[in-house]
Amino acid sequence: MDRTLIALARATRGFMPEDDGLALHRAGLEAAAAGTGPLLEIGAYCGKSALYLGSAAQAAGSLLLSVDHHRGSEENQPGWEHHDPELVDPATGRMDTLPCFRRTMEQAGLEPWVTAIVGESSAVSARWRTPLSLVFIDGGHGREQAWGDYLGWAPHVDVDGLLAIHDVFPDPEDGGRPPYELWCRALASGAFAEVAACGSLRVLRRVAADV
Repeated sequence: MDRTLIALARATRGFMPEDDGLALHRAGLEAAAAGTGPLLEIGAYCGKSALYLGSAAQAAGSLLLSVDHHRGSEENQPGWEHHDPELVDPATGRMDTLPCFRRTMEQAGLEPWVTAIVGESSAVSARWRTPLSLVFIDGGHGREQAWGDYLGWAPHVDVDGLLAIHDVFPDPEDGGRPPYELWCRALASGAFAEVAACGSLRVLRRVAADV
């Protein structure tokens, strides 16, 4: 991955360790080179993960679709651990990460390869029909949001495509349960087999038609 983009990723607000991001980039390269559909991420925040996946899409001549309502997940709201008051729109008092995300993509020169889809993940997935080479789940980590992302998007991963899930912590002392539960469900379904792991990132390949 380009050193300039790595440096930009380090400076971009977000919660993804660099090793996890570079592993995600490798998965994106593999999926984009082998598949026919675009890459898609759920959970954009300020664009850190989109730098890793967007640069993979650029290298392979593919496209990253980035789905986020940009109002912040539960843990980003006032009074929660990951709230950032600089990302609050002073005119509305609501979180708004879209300007930050757009600025990051512009700085990276990735706008031709990254398309933002601004909306609720469940609303978009319910109307989605295009097979995807890679789906990366890293949106809200509450039970309803996380399961909605998995159930809505996992079926759209093409056979031989990749499903990546972030913040998978087998030990409950290390983090919340929903992403771990999604990972367990994916493996138990028989539709996915794990092919890579780095930090809390898990990458699975779709090996069967039925999810």
